[in-house]
Formats: sequence, C-alpha cells, structure tokens
Amino acid sequence: MFGNFIYFIVALLIYSTYQPSEQTNFSPLDTLALFFSLILLFFIFSRRQFVRIARMSATHSHDVLDQQFSSAVTRQSILAIALFAVDIYGLNISSFLTGIWLFEAIPTVEALVFMAFFVGYLAMVWSNAYDAYRRIYQADLTRKAYVGSNISFSVPVLLPWLLLSGIADLILALPFDLPRQVLTSPEGETAYFLFFLFAVAVLGPLIIQKFWRCRPLEAGYFRQRIEALCRRANLKYADILYWPIFGGRMITAGVMGLVSRFRYILVTDALLRILSPEELDAVIAHEVGHVKKRHLLFYLFFFIGYMVIAYATFDLIVYLIIFSEPIYRFVFMTGISRTTVTTGLLSLAIIFNFLVYFRFIFGFFMRNFERQADAFVYSLFASALPLISTFEKIVAVSGHSPDKPNWHHFSIRQRVDFLKRCEVDRSWVQRHDRKVRTSIAIYMAAMVVVGIAGYQLNFGQTGKRLNEKFFETAILNEISRNGESNAGLYGMLGDLYFGRSSFGQAASAYRIALDINPDSAIVLNNYAWLLATCEDPAYRNQELALELAFKAAAIEQSPHILDTLAESLFVNGQIVESIDTATTALEMAKTNRAYYSGQLEKFQAARDNPITE
Repeated sequence: MFGNFIYFIVALLIYSTYQPSEQTNFSPLDTLALFFSLILLFFIFSRRQFVRIARMSATHSHDVLDQQFSSAVTRQSILAIALFAVDIYGLNISSFLTGIWLFEAIPTVEALVFMAFFVGYLAMVWSNAYDAYRRIYQADLTRKAYVGSNISFSVPVLLPWLLLSGIADLILALPFDLPRQVLTSPEGETAYFLFFLFAVAVLGPLIIQKFWRCRPLEAGYFRQRIEALCRRANLKYADILYWPIFGGRMITAGVMGLVSRFRYILVTDALLRILSPEELDAVIAHEVGHVKKRHLLFYLFFFIGYMVIAYATFDLIVYLIIFSEPIYRFVFMTGISRTTVTTGLLSLAIIFNFLVYFRFIFGFFMRNFERQADAFVYSLFASALPLISTFEKIVAVSGHSPDKPNWHHFSIRQRVDFLKRCEVDRSWVQRHDRKVRTSIAIYMAAMVVVGIAGYQLNFGQTGKRLNEKFFETAILNEISRNGESNAGLYGMLGDLYFGRSSFGQAASAYRIALDINPDSAIVLNNYAWLLATCEDPAYRNQELALELAFKAAAIEQSPHILDTLAESLFVNGQIVESIDTATTALEMAKTNRAYYSGQLEKFQAARDNPITE
C-alpha cells in the first residue's frame, strides 16, 4: 500500500512540472473525444486483466495468484500514471483551463482538480481489482470499503503540498506587497517551505487521524494493557485510536506524530481480536521503537534530503537535456517546440530522480528502521518470540507469501530470520544499530557535500560559467558539424549571447540566422526585441526593430510576438497602436498573463501621462 504514496507523488510531479502551452496539440472537441476514449479503453483493459486473474482462482495456487494480483495492480497503477501524463502533456488539458478566474487566483484549486482525475483512474483500478481480491484473499470487505480504504490511506500524502501551496496562493492573492516580495524571494521561499514542512510534520497527525475517521479505543483491557506498556517505555502520546483501514480487518498498528501532544498510536480491530496479549505487547513495542529511535524525525530529514538533491541536480539535468545532440536533432527534424521537448524530458528526469531516491535511498532506511524497531522489542522483553508468531499470523490471515518482496520492508521471512538470529545471539541487535548509525552518518555527510555543490551550481560563479560554457559549446559544436545553414542554431546562439549581455555577438548571430532564413518568426522576434529594448543604446535601432516585429507578426500571431510588436511600436512613439496590440496579446495569452497585463498598463500609463519637453 505504501506504493500508492509513490504513485500520488509522481502524479503531482507530472502536473507541477508541466508548463501550459499556448498552442494545444488538438482542438477542444478532439481533446474531449480523446480524453473520454482513453478513459474507456483504460477501464476495459484494466477490467479484463482482473477478470482473467479472478478466473484463475479455481485452477492456480495461492502463491501464484498472489503474485499475479500484486503485479497486475502495480502495472495498472503505472498505466494510470501514464494516462494522467497523456492528459497533461499529450492533450494539454490544463491549457484549456487557463483564463478561469478561480484557477488563476488560487492555482492549487486547479491542481486539486487534476489530482482528482488521477484518484479517479486509481479508483477504477481498485474497483476492477476487487472481485479478484475478494476471491484470492477470502475477504469479506465490500467494494466500496476496499476502494475507499485505498484512497483514504493514500490521499494524506498530498497534505503537505496542499497546505504549502494553498496558503502560498492565499498570501500571493492578498493586496500586500511585503508578504508577496518575501515569499517570491529565494530566501523567503526556502524559509516558508521549511517552516511549513515542520508545521505539517507536527500538526499533520491531528488532521490525518480525523481524515481516516479514527476513534478512541474504549476503556478496558486492551487500552489498559497498551497504556501500561507505554508507561513502561516512558512514551507519551495524545491518544490510542482504532484504525479503520480496510474495515479494521488488517493485522497492523502504527504510530504517527513527532511531538507527544499530537502523537497517536493506531490499532486495528483485527489486531486486538486475533493476537494474544503477549503478541499485542510485541507489536506495540515495535511501534514504540520507531519513536524511541527517532525514525519519524529522520523521515522528515530524508524528505528534506530529497529536496536538497533535487535542487543540486536540477541544473545538471537541464544541461544534459539541452546539450544532448539527439535532442537537438529531434527538435530540428520534427519542428516541435524546444520548450515543450525540454519541459517533457525534464519532467521525466525529475520523476526518475525521485523514484531512484525513494526506492533505493529512502527505501533502504525504511527497511532498516523497521528491522531496528523489530529489535527494539528486546529493550522491553526478554524474547521476541511473540513478534515472530505475530508475523506468522499475518501471513496466515492475509494470504500473502512470506517471501513477497517489498521496497520499504524486508519480507516477513527475512524479518523472522533476523529475529531468530537475535534470539540466539543478542549481538545482532547492536550490529544492526551500528549499521543504521553509520548509514545515517554517511548520508548526512553526503547531503552536506551535495548541498554545497548545489549552492555553487545555482548561485555561485561555477554554475554561471558552466551554464554559459556548456550551452555555447553545444551550439557551436552542432554548427561546426552540419549546422552552418541552420538558422535555428544561430538563433539559439543569439539568445545565449543576448542573455549574458553580449549584445554585439547576439546581433551578429541573429543577422546570420536571418541571412539563412529571412522568415524565421522566432529570430525576427528576438532580434527585434534586442533592437527595441537593449540596455546599451549603441545597439538600439527602433526603426529596424519595428520593421522586424511587423514581419514576425505577419508570419506568426502569438502573444509573445505581438508583445514584441507592441514594445517596438511603443519605443517608436506609436502609443495608441502599442496599446491595441498589447490588448490583443493579453486576450490571446493563456500563460504569463500578469506580464502581458503589466505591459498593457505601462503603455496606457504613457498615453495618460505623456512626457512633454
């Protein structure tokens, strides 16, 4: 089930890394038809897969069915992610929603709409899987409870993002400049992120336990026994709660909360009903071990570690994408927007980075923290045999194989084998504690190195030099190979020089590009912008800028080209015409509307307050 967390985060990354396109791949009607057609095909394909597995239940062994079912759920969940990516990148659905006031004012609302799409796709998978699940595991859970439990267990992983993003939207929507300036600065953004990350980590359990509809464990034998064990371990907590996940039929327990005031111990009805008192003690001791070993706090730092790695490697990933020769060739051969290709590949790279980190680094610590919590039982009891027998009951009741692989837990057989070694030789407990401490120390040292490198790449001169050198070298190498007649390459070279204020080199590159292809709208547009706005007066040429801008607009009517034309009209003193053109650009714009609105306001202010000699 923890795999569902990964699916939700990947879907969020897919949505958040996409930049809405001004030109969509399909018309609104075609997009709508494709959207529903793909959903129908996905539903049919998913249903057939699970119907086949359900029919196998009469002829195949339980282990085979367990493996087939788990694999099918994983495949269909990944297919749901792929379908969601097609919605975002292929059908450009979010591009059709630009201009809606609510979504522009509070972008998190739009994100919630799209995450609801993804929840719907997974709900289809779980609904189709239900019949096979019920036959294989002899479950008496209803379809509604099965689907609802999967959703309710997974959705809280979005809570930190929801609060972080939603409150930021509200702050930015307020008519106050200071909070907006602080929040949009790199330092303010970082401070805001860290503050809310810790705030959610502290207060999140209070919200999550209500979302899961947990209720206090009533006074009586079980509560008294758990309370006694917590007193013995000197563990403080807010409450002991029933955990109604999958109708309470799972033999499981949990603990959440960094601070005692918002710390909750969770138990299911099956745990209390099926386990013996000694086994219940062993399970609670395991959960106490997570708190005593500070695993919950380390999880928080590991999440911050991912942000550090993502921050440090972001520019490197961009370099690899932008400077890859096959990508250049693909862009030039197909004519697809370089921005679209780069954004899509960047999203894939970020997702790959995320999966590698959580699968291999975070997963490594999760597995070893679970083993450490298992071994903590020896801190409270002389033997872990009750915990071993609990694992055996879990296998018998759940129907899952004891050797079933798991990215965040060792298999039950591996956990049992480790505890059996500890029963014979307690030094295995100390060995594992040393392994965990050493691993954490290595991780922390690596994060310091990565953080320093990331700072240098993003803010230091090293990153600036790398950026300029890599980009320039890649373009010049491509030109030297076979690109001397490629206007696009010279146009990109001009953009590079313009960006680093090498105006003479930029103008030269643009002129070469126009000699090769006089009708390149993008080169005409960018050269016109340089001539109209260059901070060095020696390179300004208002008349030529207007001529080039008119030509670009005649070739391509798009907001950014009309914006250049409006700017060129403005610097030539044609204020009324610049206002009309800027108005059209704003009406056409689907993204970055605040910029276009600001341009229009600038031109209108010049009209209303003319400068007189």
